[in-house]
Amino acid sequence: MTELTLSLAAARALHLAAQGLLQPRRRKARKDDVLAAIRHMGVLQIDTIHVVARSPYLVLWSRLGDYPQAWLEQLLEQGALYEYWAHEACFVPIEDYGLYRHRMLDPSAMGWKYSATWMRERRADVDAILAHIREHGPARSADFERSDGQTGGGWWGWKPEKRSLEVLFTTGALMIVKRHNFQRIYDLAERVLPHWDDSQLPAAAATQRALVLKAVKALGLARAGWIGDYFRTKAPRLDPETLVAEGALLRARVAGWDDPVYLHPDHAALAQQAAAGALSPTLTTILSPFDPVVWDRRRALELFGFDYRLECYTPAAKRRHGYFVLPILRRGALVGRVDAKAHRADGVFELKSLSLEQGVRVSERFVRDIAAALQRCAGWHGCPQVRVTAGTPAAFVALLTAALAADPIAEPMSEQASEQTSEPASAQASARASAGERAA
Repeated sequence: MTELTLSLAAARALHLAAQGLLQPRRRKARKDDVLAAIRHMGVLQIDTIHVVARSPYLVLWSRLGDYPQAWLEQLLEQGALYEYWAHEACFVPIEDYGLYRHRMLDPSAMGWKYSATWMRERRADVDAILAHIREHGPARSADFERSDGQTGGGWWGWKPEKRSLEVLFTTGALMIVKRHNFQRIYDLAERVLPHWDDSQLPAAAATQRALVLKAVKALGLARAGWIGDYFRTKAPRLDPETLVAEGALLRARVAGWDDPVYLHPDHAALAQQAAAGALSPTLTTILSPFDPVVWDRRRALELFGFDYRLECYTPAAKRRHGYFVLPILRRGALVGRVDAKAHRADGVFELKSLSLEQGVRVSERFVRDIAAALQRCAGWHGCPQVRVTAGTPAAFVALLTAALAADPIAEPMSEQASEQTSEPASAQASARASAGERAA
């Protein structure tokens, strides 16, 4: 394949096509579409904030449209998925278990996710938890009575028993066999994966190579500096030029960028279409803050000119855009952001703060696209009413409010629980938890 040069718009289209965000779906989602979407992304990041739908559900909705959220937990319980530290805490296709087994076997390299001191000083307690699960079967953190007499502190208020469970999870001794009300249920790894043996473990070099290839494929195209973040591979990292020399990756250019980008051969035809201007982004949707398209702030800025930062751990007075701000994707561009909250008991999807990016041109079709995306999102949340509390620019907000009023949602389309949560009392919790598993 001759080295392609893509326009920035074509690069965006190729990225969105690889991520399943190029065009609206033409048919209703099935359960196997949930698994296929996760396989395309490589991972589905977990987060527990639910002022709107929890992030993993929302990431899937952006790609699949309305679907029953229970499908995700069913796939976990059926063994098609498992959970581990991939990008951060993630649902991962079970066939990729071997790619992360090296991390379990060397947990000391996992930073805050593992504590050798805890394992050494609490060995008897840790062993007791393992023995309990071995004898009594799968367990939740709630099944263990708090033994330290405290009500908070430590890792996000985790009791010692929860911390032991999480350390054992990081080592791979325990796996998440299922979830109930989004709470993790732990079981012995040998019961969850009875046929796994570490003799099946690929060599570390082969694992690194596979993760580089998977990252580039998931991204559609990648600058060298983007690759390591996707699956959080550690230095020294494999030089993508080595894979180009082997024919395992292709090199291309993006107009205006000095450095090359890399493509997976499976996307060669798609890249040709993008370069020819034949990939047309038509999807308008709402994204999670933990969507792969925006979770790397540097990549979102370089590819979309979108400077995005999650502010839920910023003190309220210092936030620019809001608590849990959702990017708005419209026809290949990130055009705005909305701080939303689903008041499920009242059937109201509140747009607490909405803003457009500078330079965005507002047209009648633009307003219709954004209004329709917000209505679909609200309907999936079981909220037939969309209420705009604040936004800029004022002229756009007036047009959007009128469009929402003129075409209201007929009826809720969600199977979502009616549970409603407010902003956590402490907005300054550890930023590390924003990308992982806080309280499940």
